[in-house]
Amino acid sequence: MDVLSDVLAAVRLTGAIFFDNTFREPWVAEAPKASAIAAAVMPTSQYVFFFHTLIEGSCWAELTEGASEPIRLEAGDIVAFPMDDAHAFCSSVGMRAKPSLAVYHHPVDRQLPYIVNDGSGAGTCRFICGYLGCDIHPYNPFIKSLPRVLHGHGTAAQSWLAHLVRHAVSETQSLRPGGETVLAKLAELLFVEVLRDYVDALPPEAHGWLAGLRDPQVGHALRLIHGQPAENWTLESLARAVGLSRSVFADRFAHFTGASPMQYVARWRMQLAARRLENPSVSIAQAGAEVGYESEAGFNRAFKKVVGLPPGAWRKGRLVSSADRAAALPS
Repeated sequence: MDVLSDVLAAVRLTGAIFFDNTFREPWVAEAPKASAIAAAVMPTSQYVFFFHTLIEGSCWAELTEGASEPIRLEAGDIVAFPMDDAHAFCSSVGMRAKPSLAVYHHPVDRQLPYIVNDGSGAGTCRFICGYLGCDIHPYNPFIKSLPRVLHGHGTAAQSWLAHLVRHAVSETQSLRPGGETVLAKLAELLFVEVLRDYVDALPPEAHGWLAGLRDPQVGHALRLIHGQPAENWTLESLARAVGLSRSVFADRFAHFTGASPMQYVARWRMQLAARRLENPSVSIAQAGAEVGYESEAGFNRAFKKVVGLPPGAWRKGRLVSSADRAAALPS
């Protein structure tokens, strides 16, 4: 079981590339919090954040709120802001410009990406910008493990990341039919590759869900839970499977995931069940049975305890919100 892939599929990671920007020094571009424009750019996602890929030149990236160190970006680098931080890109540290929310919308009269060209020659920077969206309810274990700034280095000419970046550039220039779909998938691939590099580079003392994937015992437990979510897992059975005592396993699992093993099992089951409940042809009892609950009453109690609503109310709310999101899409 590839736990990260399982989670990214269950929380519906979705990408989109919206802008192909070229600026000549001196320049600055500022982005708002993604939550301020999420409904306009990715109305079908519960949670949205920015990512940017620098194609040519070099520049600085900075968070615009709170103390943080400027980040130097070189051609091929990718940077994402998963914690909904407003941020700026600039040719010199400290430059600022008020972001315009009007530019953040899905066009109805042209194919993405928007092309912004403000010059060429010496001191030119070019970057492509987009968004990543996902579900965070009922349960998304990986999103809180991300840093405020996720920085990937794609400067090595033969790196997989460099190849993805070059493909993305080619697609932004060609405007071929199906280009928006290709760019969306490339955005997801770019993010996952940067995410994998981030996990590989985590120090031994790191904690959090992503770090737990690398831990021999916790990683093994996560693979068991995700591989067999309907299994009748207990603290004892999981501890025995990974070769630890119950107390040591429980402490180690909570250190990495922020939840007890049984809390994690329950939350992940509800995430899977919630996805099934979005299908009107799947009964509540069937959704519960698929994640290990023999009785509908038991599933109702467990779902309400984790999610805060009974499964029927959750289903009704999701179907209504899905209809609202569909109505908001460009016609």
